[in-house]
Amino acid sequence: MALAYLGFGTNLGDREANLGAGLAALATLGEIEAVSSIYQSEPVGFRDQPDFLNLAVRFRTDLGPEELLTELEAIESRLGRRRSFRNAPRVLDIDILLYDDLEYSTTRLVIPHPRLLERAFVLRPLVELEPDLRLPGSGIVLSDHLLEAEGLERAEPIGPGDQLLSR
Repeated sequence: MALAYLGFGTNLGDREANLGAGLAALATLGEIEAVSSIYQSEPVGFRDQPDFLNLAVRFRTDLGPEELLTELEAIESRLGRRRSFRNAPRVLDIDILLYDDLEYSTTRLVIPHPRLLERAFVLRPLVELEPDLRLPGSGIVLSDHLLEAEGLERAEPIGPGDQLLSR
C-alpha cells in the first residue's frame, strides 16, 4: 500500500461537517492512519471570502496517484464542490500533498504539491503529523522550513481533527 498525505480545506456551509463527510468518504478508499488538528486559516489568493478550516491526513491506499485524484475529485463533487475560479470558496477541497517518495508531474497532477512550501495551512498540519517529514527530491525537512518561513498566512489550531472520524 502507498502512503499518501492529503490536505483538506473548506470554507462554505458547515465546515466541520464538510471535513467529517470528506473523511468518511476517504475511509472507503483505504486506511486513514492519522488526522491532524483542525486549523483555521485566512484565505490565500482571492481574499474576499470566509476563513477556511484545514487539516492533513496520513493515508494508506492501493490506488495509484491518478486513480486517487479521480476518487478525491468525485468525493468533492458529491459533497457539493463547484469549480468556478482559482482560490474560490469551496465546500471541500482535497489535495494530494505527498505520495510515497514520488516526484510526479502531468498536466493534471503534480506531486509533491507545487505550493506545499508556501502554505501555512498545509505545512502546520503536516508537521504536526510527521515532524521529520522530508520533501521528496529536495531533502527539505518540513518542520525546519516552517520555522524559517516568513510571510505565511495565518493558520491556527482550533481543535482535534480525529474527532471528526466518529461523526
